[in-house]
Amino acid sequence: MTLPMTVPAPGLPTRVRIHEVGPRDGLQNEKALVPAAVKAEFIHRLAEAGLTTIEATSFVHPKWLPQLADAEELMPLIDDVDARLPVLVPNERGLDRALALGVREIAVFASATESFAKANLNRTVDGALEMFEPVVTKAKDAGAAVRGYLSMCFGDPWEGPVPISQTVSVSRRLLDMGCDEISLGDTIGVATPGHVRELLDTLNEAGVADDRLAVHFHDTYGQALANTLAALEHGVTTVDASAGGLGGCPYAKSATGNLATEDLVWMLDGLGIETGVDIGRLTATSVWMARHLGRPSPSRTVRALSQKEI
Repeated sequence: MTLPMTVPAPGLPTRVRIHEVGPRDGLQNEKALVPAAVKAEFIHRLAEAGLTTIEATSFVHPKWLPQLADAEELMPLIDDVDARLPVLVPNERGLDRALALGVREIAVFASATESFAKANLNRTVDGALEMFEPVVTKAKDAGAAVRGYLSMCFGDPWEGPVPISQTVSVSRRLLDMGCDEISLGDTIGVATPGHVRELLDTLNEAGVADDRLAVHFHDTYGQALANTLAALEHGVTTVDASAGGLGGCPYAKSATGNLATEDLVWMLDGLGIETGVDIGRLTATSVWMARHLGRPSPSRTVRALSQKEI
């Protein structure tokens, strides 16, 4: 199989943890329901490819995301998976459902902008944070780790560019309420490397260390890998990605697919950065899932490698 030549670059981390979001963020927009058994096999295959953090599903009300209405059916099917399996919860009811199944890593999903908070949660930014505070407290009291997703960190389809101070303020509030990690989301893919560096610098100045941060880039304008490299150079070592480049955002039509995990691994392998991921097995998994979805993967790396012997 073709592999990149390894040429390390100075100033980069030696290892990166990939937070795989394909089974949740990648599949949530699919109109045709994917059976729980297929989702479970997808997660098993991702773990066998070496991914150690795989976001499994969301405990949101079935009316809002019918694709993920099978969370209670899915979780017992992946009990044997040797990986961290966080889930998204929208409120205390969702948290209770997750905890009842033994989940010990959860995520809440906030917005840096008022427009997206209204579209996604039908609340103001303050109202959403007030809703999440008891969720985070209850999760921590139960011994669960909590991730805070923060969407629209760089730009918003209704409001335009998002002031860096605004993103920093909401990030700080999520950490102060007890979140262990903040995932900075470029939901509509408008960030550029200089913007990424400036946001990370300002977060550091506000007392938020790089080891409390993850980055979640969309590739709308082809900037996801460049932005990821800027974050790695800054010291961030957790990167969200979706196998095969699946996913987008159901509440922002301009949000195209997530950074493809294979594209990320290809770059990291070439830089000599350890991930533990076997790119051949991962690519085969995305090809397999693409067949179930009835269309080719948007990942350039998947397309290139799937034309060769895996």
